[in-house]
Amino acid sequence: MPSLRLRGIPEDTYEGFRQLAASNHRSMQEQARLMIERDVRLCRSSSVDAPRQWRERLKGRSFPGLISDLRADRDR
Repeated sequence: MPSLRLRGIPEDTYEGFRQLAASNHRSMQEQARLMIERDVRLCRSSSVDAPRQWRERLKGRSFPGLISDLRADRDR
């Protein structure tokens, strides 16, 4: 598995990151990996693109009973 080494991190940033990891009950390595993975996922699939893709896929389809079904489900 590849690894990454960071140098030149300001002392206050390092200390803040250490506290962040501790408050999440994680090691600094686990915290860094989680944050990197999350940011990479967010960059790959924009939260704006997903709804746009679904609208495109569903374009032209009709759902006539959807509202009445939702209302009936709420009244249960």
